[in-house]
Amino acid sequence: MASKIKKGDRVMVLAGKDKGREGAVSKVFPKEGRVLVSGVNMVQRHTRPTQFDPQGGIKNKEAPLHVSNVALVDSKGKPTRVGFRMDGDKKVRFAKTTGEVING
Repeated sequence: MASKIKKGDRVMVLAGKDKGREGAVSKVFPKEGRVLVSGVNMVQRHTRPTQFDPQGGIKNKEAPLHVSNVALVDSKGKPTRVGFRMDGDKKVRFAKTTGEVING
C-alpha cells in the first residue's frame, strides 16, 4: 500500500508537546507507523564518554512521532488529509482540502 506521508513532505504536528509546529519529514518508519520530523519532538540523551566522543554529556536529538499525530500541510499552509486517485494510468496523492496533487 502507498504511504500517505513520505520523506521530504512538509507536515504539521496535531498532538503532543509540539502541537502546531511544522517541519519536514526526514525519515519514515513504515513498520512502526512513525515518522521523524526535523526540529520537532526533541529529547535529551545522556551519553557517557567514549573513544569517539570523549566529552560525553547531554545530547539533543529528534524522536519519532506516530504518523496519526502529523498531517500534511497544503499550499495554503493548513493541515490536510491525504487521498489517492488515478491520474491517467498513475496513482497520485492529493490534498483533501484543496484537491491539488502532491508531488513526490
